[in-house]
Amino acid sequence: MHRFLILLFTALLCQATILEPAKGQGSPYQLNWKKEAALLGAGATTLGAGHLLRAQTVPLSTAEIYSLQYKSITGIDRIAIEQNSPRAYHASNYFLRASFALPLMFAAEKQARHALPTIALLYSETMMLNSGLTLLAKSAVLRPRPFVYNYDAGLESKQSLHARSSFFSGHTSNVAANTFFAAKVFSDFYPESKWKPLVWGIAATAPAITGYLRVKAGKHYPSDVMCGYAVGALAGYFIPHLHKKDGNLKVYGGPGGAAVQLDF
Repeated sequence: MHRFLILLFTALLCQATILEPAKGQGSPYQLNWKKEAALLGAGATTLGAGHLLRAQTVPLSTAEIYSLQYKSITGIDRIAIEQNSPRAYHASNYFLRASFALPLMFAAEKQARHALPTIALLYSETMMLNSGLTLLAKSAVLRPRPFVYNYDAGLESKQSLHARSSFFSGHTSNVAANTFFAAKVFSDFYPESKWKPLVWGIAATAPAITGYLRVKAGKHYPSDVMCGYAVGALAGYFIPHLHKKDGNLKVYGGPGGAAVQLDF
């Protein structure tokens, strides 16, 4: 069923793009070297900082693992501790892999094909920034995953670096970044498309299902996937948006730093 849903989401989104007739030529995006330098620099900086912190991380010791208290987990996050579904784990991986194919659909569409270099650059900026923020958060917070509190999980898995990477969910943030990016680019090329509700429905649903599966697998708490969803969705939406020729979101970069301006 999980594989069927992945294929269905991908097929519907690709069909929505391929069947939509072209309505004029010209890319809705405009590049600016200062803006691109600021975005790529932000992505590279967060990735670099995340890797530096990760290199200094040490696994949990046996004493630290046994000292963890179930009561320290509060609210809705407690539901994740008793979860340990291998099927949900594998299904979440399928959703992640499938989501990376979505931006490639623009190569099959006539109107967007001529703008592929621009789309590829925007996608690179999106994924660099999203990946950098995800890795930086994981490496700085070092939150133990839910299975570390689960008595049924093996000690070896609890003593891996992977066990200290709960906040926030990288699967959810990456799926959200991919789907929201694809939906946003589609909407910018086809603002009058009848397929937009379907495209955005898929974009919003796929990362939500991924987050649910990560909780069922015992890999993340609900708060992890909610934060990952928000970060990925914002990156996927706003990076194409701030490049629109008629957009009201502007990024300024220079040697002294970067700033964002949103005009109303």
